[in-house]
Amino acid sequence: MTEHVNAGETDDEAPSRAATRSWVEKHLPPGDRIEAVERLRGGWTSEMRRLHVCGPNGSRQLVLRSFVKPFFLRHAQGLLTREAAVLTLLGDTEVPAAGLHAVDATGEFCDHPSLLMSHLPGTLHLDDADAGQRVGLLARQLVGIHRVQVGEVDRPRTYQAWTDPGSVRVPGATTRPDLWRRAVDVIRRDPPAHQPCFLHRDFHPGNVLLSGHGTGLRVSGVVDWVETSWGPADLDVAHCSTALALLHGVETGMLFAEQYAASGGRLDEDPAAHLYWRLLDALAFAPDAEKMAVPWRELGRSDLTSELLSHRLEDYIEALVVRYG
Repeated sequence: MTEHVNAGETDDEAPSRAATRSWVEKHLPPGDRIEAVERLRGGWTSEMRRLHVCGPNGSRQLVLRSFVKPFFLRHAQGLLTREAAVLTLLGDTEVPAAGLHAVDATGEFCDHPSLLMSHLPGTLHLDDADAGQRVGLLARQLVGIHRVQVGEVDRPRTYQAWTDPGSVRVPGATTRPDLWRRAVDVIRRDPPAHQPCFLHRDFHPGNVLLSGHGTGLRVSGVVDWVETSWGPADLDVAHCSTALALLHGVETGMLFAEQYAASGGRLDEDPAAHLYWRLLDALAFAPDAEKMAVPWRELGRSDLTSELLSHRLEDYIEALVVRYG
């Protein structure tokens, strides 16, 4: 899933839906009101809006997430309940996550299942310029997420794989069918034994906000916690690596695990085990690698064509097999 809080546009309609507006206003301090609304671009699982709120104590911004698409409506209760719990948990940590204001996970009070949270500063950086510098920032932030201590009672659900050998669709136009067969064979085995930790589960550049410039660039927010899970650190690293390979090229995708380890992160020392997690994620994008790029294109990366992404995915899979196979 890809959601972010970035440049938006005026939205005269929302939350003009009466039920949603009423619900939001009931969770504002006395005297506060919604002054303006912006639709936030770049997400495809839910509608994201920035609410400009003003009142006796000044003005501030909140963010409203609403699930409206049929598929996500069916899963909204679990997704939003999980995100609400995670945001509450992270409030006592150094992870820069939004603060929870209210949640209506079933849509009992709103027009659609919704979650209201604080607004985080910063913007997304998806361009190729200085991508190498940002890899280090992402790696250090992910190490911090994996170090979050969670008691058994508050532990999120066990991770779910997003593909399996029978679901992988080999691109029809590939000239390397043997590579695909070899890659699929890797994930036919049982998952490797691992030391589980707290996972974001959808950590990638589209879910990380950055503030500052040049050497002062820093992570100012991490968003989209609906898939938070309990599982191997290698899997979070794998997902971000795949995203980086698609967004910036294979070399950047291969760099992320090195930066993660250099930042103090712990990965499986068995190359075969690490390869399993890397391919389990990468193969989930075959052959529709552009799914992740839809919101990226909306934010200006029109160069990410279906053909380019397909080539990058295949080249990335080959690089993984050569290095860890």
